[in-house]
Amino acid sequence: MEPEQAMRRALALPIWKDPRDAVMLSGGITNRNIRLTDRGRAYVVRVGGDIAVHQVLRFNELACHRAAHAAGLSPAIVHAEPGILAMEFIDGVSLGEADVRRPGMVERIVPVLKRLHREGTRQLRGPVLMFWVFHVVRDYAARLEREGSRHRAALGELLSLAERLEQAAGPVDIVLGHNDLLPANLLDTGDRLWLIDWDYGGLNSPLFDLAGLASNCCLAPAQETLLLETYFERPVDTALRRRYSAMKCASLLRETMWSMVSETHSTIDFDYARYTAENRSRLDAAVREFECL
Repeated sequence: MEPEQAMRRALALPIWKDPRDAVMLSGGITNRNIRLTDRGRAYVVRVGGDIAVHQVLRFNELACHRAAHAAGLSPAIVHAEPGILAMEFIDGVSLGEADVRRPGMVERIVPVLKRLHREGTRQLRGPVLMFWVFHVVRDYAARLEREGSRHRAALGELLSLAERLEQAAGPVDIVLGHNDLLPANLLDTGDRLWLIDWDYGGLNSPLFDLAGLASNCCLAPAQETLLLETYFERPVDTALRRRYSAMKCASLLRETMWSMVSETHSTIDFDYARYTAENRSRLDAAVREFECL
C-alpha cells in the first residue's frame, strides 16, 4: 500500500474524535506505520494486509499481540480491523545491534523472553499459527524456483543445509515465540523493555527466539553463552550448544530467504538485495561455527 493511502486509512478510523499530527514512521520493512495523536494521547497505526508469500496472516498477528499484551510485554491494542492495527504509542527508543551488545542488556532481555515464552503462551486465545522455520524455508525455496529467482542456483545447497539443521535441532518445546527478534523490535523506555511487531509471531521452539536475537545482533560467543545460561539457568552443555547453533543458522537462513523473496514481492522502498547479501554472509559464518561443534 502506498504511503498516502495508508495515511488516509489510518486517519479515517472510527475510534478517533480529533486525530492530529499524523506522521509516517521510518524503518518498517513490512508494514506502513503511522503515529498520530487523538485527544492528547499518542497512538501508532500499522497498515498492512495478509502477506501470503511470507505466511503473514493478520488474525494470527492480532492473537499473538494480544497474548503478549496480556503478559505485560506489548502495547495495548485500541482498534483492529482487516489490514489495520491501532495501538498505544510507546515513547521509547528502538534498539540497534550495538545497543543489544552493551554490557547488561542480555540480562535485561532474557526476562522478557522468558515471560513471553511462559506467560505469553498461557495467554493465547483462539487459532494461532505454528512458525516452523524449516517449513518456511522449504516454502520459500519452492517459490523462488517457481518464479525463476536470480537465486535459483543456490537453492539446492540451502535446502540441503536446512535438512541437516532440522535434524540437529532435535525435539523441541513449544511456546509462543516472537520469531522476528530484530533489535528494532525491542523498545527501551529506560525502566523496561517492550516487544513490538508480531507479524511472524506463533508457536515455536524458545531456542529460535534466542538464536534469532543472537544472530540479528551479532552477539559475541561469550554473550551467547551468557544468553543461554541466563535463560536456562544452568551451564551450557554440548548438546544444548549444538541445538542452539542449528537454530541460529536456521534463523539466518530464513532471514536470507525472506529477503530473496522480498526482492521481487515487496513494494517497500528498501535495498533487499543488499540485505540478502548481508544475511547470507552471516549465515555462512554461522554454518562454519555449527560444523565445528
